[in-house]
Amino acid sequence: MTALISIISLFSMGLYVLLLIYLRIGWAKVTTPPVIAQTFSTKVTVLIAARNEEEKIHLTIEDILAQDYPKHLVEVIIVDDHSTDNTAAIISSYAAQGVKLLQLRLGETLNSYKKKAIAEAIKLSTGDLMVATDADCRMGNQWLRTIVGFYEQHDLVMISSPVTYFQEQSVFERMQTLDFSSLIGMGGAFLGHGFAATCNGANFAYRKDVFYEVGGFTGIDDLASGDDELLLHKVGERYPGRIAFLKRREAIVYTHAKPNLKEFMQQRRRWASKSTKYKNKKMVAFALSIWLCNFMLLLTAVLGIFDSCFLKLFLLTIGIKYAIDLLYMTPIMNFLKRRELLLYVSFVLPLNILYFVIIGFLGKNKKYAWKGRIVK
Repeated sequence: MTALISIISLFSMGLYVLLLIYLRIGWAKVTTPPVIAQTFSTKVTVLIAARNEEEKIHLTIEDILAQDYPKHLVEVIIVDDHSTDNTAAIISSYAAQGVKLLQLRLGETLNSYKKKAIAEAIKLSTGDLMVATDADCRMGNQWLRTIVGFYEQHDLVMISSPVTYFQEQSVFERMQTLDFSSLIGMGGAFLGHGFAATCNGANFAYRKDVFYEVGGFTGIDDLASGDDELLLHKVGERYPGRIAFLKRREAIVYTHAKPNLKEFMQQRRRWASKSTKYKNKKMVAFALSIWLCNFMLLLTAVLGIFDSCFLKLFLLTIGIKYAIDLLYMTPIMNFLKRRELLLYVSFVLPLNILYFVIIGFLGKNKKYAWKGRIVK
């Protein structure tokens, strides 16, 4: 049994190393597009689905209204998803500045309220390019022109852009920033290889006609999450090679980490629930490989308490993981100008191992709390 566990542990770690080298190469393949002076012609609709966001939504709206992009080519639609606070009133206060409020008031119970909100907003939209973000995000004034400039210079149907955390208040939140950045980098790296695997809905653009061409959220509307990643997969099947990651700092959207472990785990359960809808065998294999690597690390750590052979195996594999994680994360954190967070790699390792293994099990239990609702 010792030999078998050792073989599986070393094999899974070897596979993990190869995967991260693959991602490191993919990230390097994503070039930073040049800034080109141009006259814009694309009508843009900025989409936001909001629920109980009274504390931060005014900042998001102010950032959008301050964009350095022709005002006559920007439409802002914010859907209030059954908020019980002053979110709708705050949105309404910007009506004179062209912000449109759509109130979602449904009698029936849904799992996919956010997808419904986005779909309703797209129905009302007049733009050609939908740019989705979240109600608690911040962005610089070059955000829209950077996205649209990239869109107009290339024959693209969908653009995934970077998201990161900021204004961290604790070590735990800084650790989340590092971990979250690895996921954003992964999405960019896969697209560097031409594979549409993952993205984040807080900074996500796609053509309106393509949204309808692939059937919108039909077929993926039974899950609360997945308005980003599962839509990416649908479009990727139809338009391989015409989805790209925008690797410019001006396109970064900023949001906040979760303040405590409970909210962090709920978020990761929500994200993990999307994996039940994965159809691409490569994506399933990748997810399983990462889970197996972390499971074997946890197993050998526990067995190492009782057997020095397993302890040595654990120390060897955790050392390899630390080195390859650092190799993978360095260019991503350089891009985000958060290189100082690489100091937290050793602290993030135990968190990674535990939550990957736990979420791997809990993700199959689709029910979780989100925005005051129990959904699945």
